[in-house]
Amino acid sequence: MDEALYGAHGFFTQGHGAGRRGGDFVTSPEVGTLFGALVARALDEQWDALDAPDLFVVVDAGAGRGRLAADVLAAAPRCASALRYVLVERSEALRVAQRDLVVLEPAENALGPAVPEPDGAWAPVPGVGPIAASLRELPAVEVTGVVVANELLDNLPFRIVERARDGWREVRVGASGDTFSEELVPASDELAEAAHVVATDAVAPGARVPVPTGARAWLDACAAVLRRGVLIIIDYVEPVSELVARGADGWLRTFRAHERGSSPLDDPGEQDITADVPLEYLVHAAASLGFALQDEATQREWLRGLGIDDLVAEARAEWDRRAHVGDLDALRHRSRVTEAAALADPAGLGAHRVLVFSAR
Repeated sequence: MDEALYGAHGFFTQGHGAGRRGGDFVTSPEVGTLFGALVARALDEQWDALDAPDLFVVVDAGAGRGRLAADVLAAAPRCASALRYVLVERSEALRVAQRDLVVLEPAENALGPAVPEPDGAWAPVPGVGPIAASLRELPAVEVTGVVVANELLDNLPFRIVERARDGWREVRVGASGDTFSEELVPASDELAEAAHVVATDAVAPGARVPVPTGARAWLDACAAVLRRGVLIIIDYVEPVSELVARGADGWLRTFRAHERGSSPLDDPGEQDITADVPLEYLVHAAASLGFALQDEATQREWLRGLGIDDLVAEARAEWDRRAHVGDLDALRHRSRVTEAAALADPAGLGAHRVLVFSAR
């Protein structure tokens, strides 16, 4: 999966990803600017909770072409003067595309500028934000702030296990010439232990569940970066009971050109591969690394807590007032109402789960 998505000829390496035009799927930032404006409010809340630090570092993990970053910065959050916004994206093609949406400083300035102190240490210059920079990986230093990951974990490599009467089997990829197929092999002790975290003994023989080992490694990296602050995860996250009820065809999906794709074994590098993340595993893995679950909600509930209903009411009133004019400002307000409906749709994006973990 890692090779198919991030390898030399991988899906994201080639510049595929989110977007209405020329993209393969739509994420919340691609719906319009409203999602970024509400994320900006969430960042201000966390900045206040941390006593308004300067530097305040926001790491946008899996930033893609920078749509979320552009909308957050355009919303002019109160934390802007202290803000260092770091876009993290593995795909070089997508990092290049970010420059069409965001003014980026050199990567070495991501946490600067700084001035020397009398004791020889370096202190950041306050009040010069926002500064945005783009990196391939998470920063290599500890920061105070927020790590936000919108629809990232479902794209991190996972392994698949199948319950057997005498334990667990791993579903691996076998090859015969140019044809890929599934191969069942006994799960290693380490993988079987991880599978037990995902699934209880109540999971019947023959049932399959994902073991998100890539998400576990990513959480480990976040724990090394986030000294103070929170980790906000927005994604396809479901209890394992729901995953088992759906079956593998329900929680394992592919996408290409805004359509559901075929088997994950078809055309590696030409379609997105995504899987729902087991809630129990994610919470357990985060806790083992020192993160405390602070809040859990659907995206619909989370956005309501950030004031989406008030913004929609304001936009609807402005549309009613200016509809007879039909100018760009009136259309912008009407668009905001439409965006809100999509972001809070309980049968769509609104069903995403939002988990907020605090660094202990």
